[in-house]
Amino acid sequence: MRLIRPSHSFLFTTFLLLCLGIVDYTSASRIPGLPPVRGERPVQTPTSSNPQSLTSTSTPTPFFRQLFDRFSSIFSSHASAGDSLTHWVDDRPRLIESLKDYEDQVVIRFNISSPQHEAVLRTVVDRMLLDVWDFTDGHVDIRIPSRRVRFLARALPPSLLENHSILIPDLARAAAATYPSRRSLTHTHQLYDRGTAPESHPLPKKHDVVDVYFQDYRPYSVMVAWMRLVDSMFRGRGLVQMINIGKSYEGRDIPALRVGIRPDNQDMSGRRREAVLITGGFHAREWIATSSVNYIAWSFIQSVDKDPIVRKILERFDLIFIPVLNTDGYEYTWEVDRLWRKSRQRTKMSYCPGLDLDHSFSYEWDSAGRQNEPCSGSYGGDEPFQAVEAAQLADWAKNETENGTKFIGYLDLHSYSQQVLVPYSFSCEVQPPNIENLREVAMNLAKRMRLSNGEFYTVASACGGAVQDSVERLVESRGGSAIDFFYHELKAHYSYQIKLRDTGSYGFLLPSDNIIPVGEEVFQAIKYLGDFLLGNNGHEWIQEESSDDQQTAQEPIVEDDDESITELRRRRRRNIGDE
Repeated sequence: MRLIRPSHSFLFTTFLLLCLGIVDYTSASRIPGLPPVRGERPVQTPTSSNPQSLTSTSTPTPFFRQLFDRFSSIFSSHASAGDSLTHWVDDRPRLIESLKDYEDQVVIRFNISSPQHEAVLRTVVDRMLLDVWDFTDGHVDIRIPSRRVRFLARALPPSLLENHSILIPDLARAAAATYPSRRSLTHTHQLYDRGTAPESHPLPKKHDVVDVYFQDYRPYSVMVAWMRLVDSMFRGRGLVQMINIGKSYEGRDIPALRVGIRPDNQDMSGRRREAVLITGGFHAREWIATSSVNYIAWSFIQSVDKDPIVRKILERFDLIFIPVLNTDGYEYTWEVDRLWRKSRQRTKMSYCPGLDLDHSFSYEWDSAGRQNEPCSGSYGGDEPFQAVEAAQLADWAKNETENGTKFIGYLDLHSYSQQVLVPYSFSCEVQPPNIENLREVAMNLAKRMRLSNGEFYTVASACGGAVQDSVERLVESRGGSAIDFFYHELKAHYSYQIKLRDTGSYGFLLPSDNIIPVGEEVFQAIKYLGDFLLGNNGHEWIQEESSDDQQTAQEPIVEDDDESITELRRRRRRNIGDE
């Protein structure tokens, strides 16, 4: 009898099918007092006569039972007695209450055309402690209870009121729809049936494996279990290492995946190991950022034997993925308040907990426009690194640099507005020395994302307010940001903040069917960055004096300029040849 050795992807699929199948997530339409979610199909109660029933009594083969037992300890943090109940939301009364509160709230977009309008709006936002969702070079999005709209209208000039629109009229429905529903169980059951008979059915393909985990947003405990599994599958190859960069204010681990073909921190020539850091989840409600970091990590891992560029990147660099820095806040969005932004750390006002991690770093922390109000969503503390999680990240990164790691790139994923932002964040009056190179690469990051799925990303300075020439009274404070810290303090001279989809239709409540396409487009962007860094080793371009080098490093590549891209590739090949 011929024995078949299960592949990594097969084992991975089996684990997810068995483990995710024991947790029955709720449909958002079952929340008491909320209307059915748009586009959701009614949930049919399975019957014993249905061969595809979720309550099927068929017993898994001994091999699958052994596999389940092997990984049950990894998954036990999520598959507790409480979480094995039928519904995710129905078992969480505080979450139900917050979702009901959203019924009286809307998201309004104000189109800003002058610094005066922005200053007025900032004053009103501070006074009313409103939740700012987004601010770009043309608009500001604000969440507000409907009962307070008339007070807001009284405080704004007529010219500003005339330029507004309602983005999300039914916030409760949009928020409820982001929690996992029964549709993931349906797909899981179908794959489970395929996986139990490998002799007669083909093994699940990579996209099936991806769909199982990435078809819905996942809570913290499931994410950690998934990361542990990935570590156990690929650590033996020297490809993946799960690490812990510290603990949150409430004591949760802040996990990360270190992906690189030589995880011993040295390359073959004995030079310092160079690394690119990718983070997400600074703001708890930005679930798409957390899922995207995990998707990118998985894509690099799965592509190492198939894509020569990916393999070269991982041979040269370590890619370190931190899917959620704000672990306490992220957990809070799953248990209590879907739209919570900050950490859960206590402040000087006990009734206003939490700090904005992206305004807690030391570099230019006390810049103009810093928020001093603990109840504000952008409050970063009363001193640098008061936020525990920001301090943990900085301490870990400094320790890495002292032990042989050189950070050459940093990408901080957020949502929303589809932008690639370049340093500095603290001021528009000071620019990085390599600003042209930063913008050049940023435009190509945006281009790679557009070529992937057709979504347009704009390039801007992280310092900008709603109006480009606005210097004072910014709607959101801007000092103490992570990209400024990594760029200036740790010399990661290709540091960016990428704000993911969308442009406002859903905002932070992006439906889960966007997880894979968003992750794919950012994967393509980071793959480009790695390929770019292979060509110039992360250093500034050296201007050649040869007559054929007409385009200097200071001339940014214009998006879709094929001639300029060809020139970049030519310089890259020349630099590689000089090594």
